[in-house]
Amino acid sequence: MTLALGAAVFASAGLARAEVSLPPFYDAATKMTPDGKLGQILKSEEIATPIAGARAWRIAYVSDDVNGHKTLVTGFVVAPAAPAPAGGRPIVSWAHGTTGTAQNCGPSQVENPAVDLNEYFLIGGNSWTDYGAPSLATFVRDGYIVVATDYQGLGGGGRHQYAVAQTQGRDAINAARAAASMPGLGAGKTFLIDGWSQGGGATLAAASLGEYISQKGTATDGLQPVGFVAFAPDDIAVAMPPATDEMSAEKAVGGLASSFGDNVFNFGHFAMAMWGTQAAYPDLKLDDVFTSDGVNTIDEIASDKCMHAFADTLNYYYAANFKSLLRPTANNALAWMKALLAGSVPAVKPAAPVIIFWGTADTVVPPVMGELYRTQECKLGGNVTRVQLPGAQTHFSTPGAAIPYYVPWVEDRFAGKPLADGCSA
Repeated sequence: MTLALGAAVFASAGLARAEVSLPPFYDAATKMTPDGKLGQILKSEEIATPIAGARAWRIAYVSDDVNGHKTLVTGFVVAPAAPAPAGGRPIVSWAHGTTGTAQNCGPSQVENPAVDLNEYFLIGGNSWTDYGAPSLATFVRDGYIVVATDYQGLGGGGRHQYAVAQTQGRDAINAARAAASMPGLGAGKTFLIDGWSQGGGATLAAASLGEYISQKGTATDGLQPVGFVAFAPDDIAVAMPPATDEMSAEKAVGGLASSFGDNVFNFGHFAMAMWGTQAAYPDLKLDDVFTSDGVNTIDEIASDKCMHAFADTLNYYYAANFKSLLRPTANNALAWMKALLAGSVPAVKPAAPVIIFWGTADTVVPPVMGELYRTQECKLGGNVTRVQLPGAQTHFSTPGAAIPYYVPWVEDRFAGKPLADGCSA
């Protein structure tokens, strides 16, 4: 199929654009106004979980984005059913990897979300998406509360700010506040965030939001972070060359497009990142980066489909010609660069120790991002450990391969055990 014919077929196939269909809990959430304190739960429903000795709920809670605009975010909470110990239960807040940008892409929307992480690409993956949370059964057995955010725009209304790490970092922090506010769970004041890929970037961003974590007037004030665990995290800010003028910015944006242009799946991540950045910074225009055909195509797919269907649709219509959706040179590139950096991980000392896990066979997120982040944060006085996993671990095998290493690390952080300086390793 030629590019011209592909575009024509796409246009003729888009007859009447139907709204994404959502389960009743999420359909109701999209109609709610996010009035309330950060972390305040506005809607909840108990759901089943196969985790022994546990109870689970879907929740819709108040968060805000990188610009401080209130949002409504969905997710789920799992907690031990037994009485809480003195001092309360620690909280693990899970930040998921890329699932897409449409309202129906929130992982908590699957029929039984409260399970251990289930990945689409791996043998044993049994859904259209990744869902669940890593080591969920282990953490519940250890007496922790686990909360998993969907992120804004993935079931609670609004347009998802994909890859705007500071927005997703806030969603993970406010998810912990939400879980801590639930009556009867026996939550304590300590929490930890773990995240993968998109969620790894959110985790690193959250680590640098110490002032945000300590602010007053939330649904649960006084939560204390004990650590941040990032699996194959993305951090656009550290990987981008400095750009002070339009020419250098054009080169930087072009380099970003090129690095994610090796295949249609990775290009989908780039397209969603620009779409999500424009959602956070609406003064930007997508036609600065994409052709008119590209703008229409990407906007329609991103609004209606989740990650794997997004890539499949691009592949069906454009095959190896997907990069024809890009302008040869980006317009207004300096403004785009400033927005990408503003939404990425802040160069601020982490509020607690950080550990990063990476694999040598990761072709989705360049592992050098984690190395550059560690160098930056160590100079700021942070405690950042970076662990190369054994074997040739891919982007998708990283969370599972890291289990023997991060579970004890998490347990030690909640136990208050001393930690060596990861920056001196």
